[in-house]
Amino acid sequence: MAFSAPIFYVDVYNYINLVLLLVSLIVQAVALVHCLTQRGDAFQAIGTLPKGAWAAVLGICLIFTLLISRSAVGLFGLIGIAAALIYLLDVRPGLKDASDGRGSW
Repeated sequence: MAFSAPIFYVDVYNYINLVLLLVSLIVQAVALVHCLTQRGDAFQAIGTLPKGAWAAVLGICLIFTLLISRSAVGLFGLIGIAAALIYLLDVRPGLKDASDGRGSW
């Protein structure tokens, strides 16, 4: 007696991929919006890429994830989420420290 996988496994895979794509796009969009709303000189104060470079990287990654990859686990999706997480977890705290007076700026 052989058991086979349920017929709906492709649907489950597609829904999981869709959820991952939406989460990836939301994280990338939040990082891009945060980058665009910060002061340009704060980026120089913390010693990171300029604001324009971060905005370009995050914007291009968001566009590539949305238009080319259409998948959170595709090459551009993974690069985009990595860039957004680097910005959110490394640059954003530095900008917060620089702007509220606790940092070196």
